[in-house]
Amino acid sequence: MQNTPLNIGFDSLAAANGSCYMIGIGGCGMSGLARLLRALGVTIEGSDSTRSQTTDALIAEGVEVATEQIITELPEGVGSVIISAAVKHDHPLVLDAASKDISVFTYAEALGLTMRTMTGVVIAGTHGKSTTTAMLSAALIEAGLDPSVIVGATCPHLLDSKGNATGFRLGASRIPSGPLAGQPGLLLAEGCEFNRSFHNLAPRIAAIGSVEADHLDIYGSIDAVVEAFHEFAKFVPPASTKPGMGGKLIIGHDNAHRRDVTSGLDCEIETIGFNPAADWSIAFDPETRRVHLRYKGETAAEYTCPMPGDHSALNSAMAFALADSLGADRLAIVRAFKNFRGIGRRLELIGDRPLVTGGSVRVYDDYGHHPTEVEMTLRALRQHERPHDRGGRLICVFQPHQHSRTRFLLDDFAAAFSQADVVIVPHIYFVRDSEAEKQKVSAGDLVDRLRSRGTRAMHLYPFDAIIEHLDDIAQPNDLLVVMGAGPVWTIARSFMERAPSPAFVGVHA
Repeated sequence: MQNTPLNIGFDSLAAANGSCYMIGIGGCGMSGLARLLRALGVTIEGSDSTRSQTTDALIAEGVEVATEQIITELPEGVGSVIISAAVKHDHPLVLDAASKDISVFTYAEALGLTMRTMTGVVIAGTHGKSTTTAMLSAALIEAGLDPSVIVGATCPHLLDSKGNATGFRLGASRIPSGPLAGQPGLLLAEGCEFNRSFHNLAPRIAAIGSVEADHLDIYGSIDAVVEAFHEFAKFVPPASTKPGMGGKLIIGHDNAHRRDVTSGLDCEIETIGFNPAADWSIAFDPETRRVHLRYKGETAAEYTCPMPGDHSALNSAMAFALADSLGADRLAIVRAFKNFRGIGRRLELIGDRPLVTGGSVRVYDDYGHHPTEVEMTLRALRQHERPHDRGGRLICVFQPHQHSRTRFLLDDFAAAFSQADVVIVPHIYFVRDSEAEKQKVSAGDLVDRLRSRGTRAMHLYPFDAIIEHLDDIAQPNDLLVVMGAGPVWTIARSFMERAPSPAFVGVHA
């Protein structure tokens, strides 16, 4: 695969001599990019290994999408190819493109080229990217700034042509109001640090909420991670004396290595966090979820955070600060937060599962797959739901994501589950690591570390066995959270589907 230089033009991606073919088009980010490119006049077709609501919606919108079939040759007339992060270099269609001298772009490269035609707002950081982007989009929509949005999760306020929650919204071609009025339309997107992919993006305004050790199979050390975020921050344009013309970075005051990340930058810089010294200073009451946000010593807003936990308060405050910087009315931002309904797999309440013996288990699903995310999510759920006050327990089914992450952060993972009463660990999700890496660590290693810390933990597989075990151990007022970036989410849905009928519950209640 070729390395695409950053100065290559959008015309190369647009493939004036043919269509743009997207491999893995059914993904949240890829499908959003497909819709955006179509709106910009690019002919799109593509394929995905799995049929889904997303691929069905794309087909209904007029995109040619092949699913559930093996395709080894690109269709006639393809002028460029975009591949998702999950597609490997030896994919038959990638090899076919190389043999035909057709340009191949990664998702991040293609997103960056598209962003250069718009006004980019990029949310980066080890945690909270999707939630912050989604909340920012809701705020800007409510404020009438009409953004285009690509979020890596389904959002109830962003709907596709069939009315299903999606991660995309097409906005105005020009910013309608505010300090950037008349400039190319806003494009909100996440900046993922994996494989340094966010170095392909072109932010006018950027956010970095946190910087922690992750993707160490790529970086090797936290110092290299920090350096990658520094390089990303350098893409933000310099500050300007003309209103609305310069670049701006909002960065975490305490947990983002901000001094190293911002060293030598020419853009406007503001800090955000729970530290009173931050430019945007957050006071948060976890019991009531009330946020008091101050900007440079003056009250900016007070509102109830839509989701529980300190991390949710920080995400919402970051979204507020970004929206305010773009000219959104502050009252409109607060209205948007009041009506915000969350996003898929981020502290998502699935429902209450009735039990044969009476009572129920409350079930959540969450994408958390880094130790900090695990700890923050469990703590937030314990504070918000308070299962122990009703005699219940906090049960966590956690699927580690990648062997390398599990091995590098094993001790951190072991410490992250202190808020859980029971932890069930299936096999580690194997996605990008080598077979050699796979042999270096197992789910049993994590269970052993958890037990050594006094946490009740067990390794079970397959998923059906976990669901059966949950049926056996579930008690009234228990709280179950299913966590991980892999297919573990199916456990939460399957557990809910196995619920006895209301009539059956009534007989045994």
